[in-house]
Amino acid sequence: MKTFDPILLKNMQQPGYTGSLAEYERAGGYQALKQVLAGVPPDDVIDLVKKSGLRGRGGAGFPTGVKWGFIPKDHPGPKYLCCNADESEPGTFKDRQLMERDPHQVLEGIAIACYAIGAQTAYIYIRGEFRLGAKILERAIAEAREAGHVGADVYGSGVTIQIYVHAGAGAYICGEETALLESLEGKRGKPRTKPPFPATHGLYQKPTVVNNVETLANVPHIVKRGSDWFASIGSPPKSTGTRIFCLSGHVCRPGNYELPVNATFRDLIYELGGGMRSDKPLKAFIPGGASAPFLTPDHVDVQLDFESVALAGSMSGSGGVTAMEEGTSMVWAALRLMEFFYHESCGKCTPCREGSAWIVQILQRIQNKQGRREDLGTLTDVCGNIGGRTVCAFGDAEIAPVLSTLKYWRHEYEALIEEAETLNAGRKAKDIPVLSVS
Repeated sequence: MKTFDPILLKNMQQPGYTGSLAEYERAGGYQALKQVLAGVPPDDVIDLVKKSGLRGRGGAGFPTGVKWGFIPKDHPGPKYLCCNADESEPGTFKDRQLMERDPHQVLEGIAIACYAIGAQTAYIYIRGEFRLGAKILERAIAEAREAGHVGADVYGSGVTIQIYVHAGAGAYICGEETALLESLEGKRGKPRTKPPFPATHGLYQKPTVVNNVETLANVPHIVKRGSDWFASIGSPPKSTGTRIFCLSGHVCRPGNYELPVNATFRDLIYELGGGMRSDKPLKAFIPGGASAPFLTPDHVDVQLDFESVALAGSMSGSGGVTAMEEGTSMVWAALRLMEFFYHESCGKCTPCREGSAWIVQILQRIQNKQGRREDLGTLTDVCGNIGGRTVCAFGDAEIAPVLSTLKYWRHEYEALIEEAETLNAGRKAKDIPVLSVS
């Protein structure tokens, strides 16, 4: 793999960098915000982001500039920007590093986005467990306000940009943008039925854009270096730029790695991650967080971009890559993830609420060597009754580990069921009375 100079992680890789305002400014921080507020029309900023090809880094991969363009320009009331910092996808920890180690990079991206869509108020909805990150962001906002980078009449431009931090209560579902908005309004975090969409009826039923932390952190660099520069990285025209991939599992060097999206999983797992931690080979990996279908060692040369991973039968998702070595039970892995999804289901949709409980019970039975042959058919049927039948994408996410492990490692399910049958046969044999012949 060719060496690559990081973009989002560059500052924090400098020795002694703490993420303070002074250090960020010395590294060229807030120059992009000053550039756009000096006279660049908001529509031109939106067009710049569109041409760059930047796509959402939170999971869905929707084009960022297109999303900004959906906001009605003639709306007479307030508009809002929400930064989705509710990073609760298992195996994902990139946003946390961006907020804790280089918070002003995120704040500058938020400020530029606010200007582009005409929002005066932005909320950072941060995961409740990220208490350190919330404190760091609060301190950074205070620094930026005192220096005039945010607040009323920024740089004398007449533009007002106010940024606030709001901590969630630890619900996975609040990573879904409409559930996030419900929670931000003080309601239970449950997804809304769409349409209407947040672009017209978002926070407080006002036009709203919801963007992920990593997505917004890219914006200052696109403004400073141009859309053509960003679009030239990765796999143009559909997947451009870099992504931060969170590598974890049975590897030598887990961590966050920033790569062009045309790099491969082999580059990430073996070159940057140092390969497997022992002499056991790779057995499986999750390419995009817990809600992405599992892939096999045959897929390590797949590129990291959205389209290539989709063609391989999975999704890039949130960029959380978890590698598993030979000897890992795929039934156990599917069960662990399903227990998480069952616990985190908001309960709004019957297929998800009831189906997740069924799947957990069946997987527990199989894992405990009490399964039956018909369980595999039942698992498939239940998954089929969940996928595409819920208000949000949570239902599709929770069945991904089950269906993908059934697809590639069905023999492991069958082996546990055969063991159960053998054990049952032995128990029945013991129950048969022995007749003595005199």
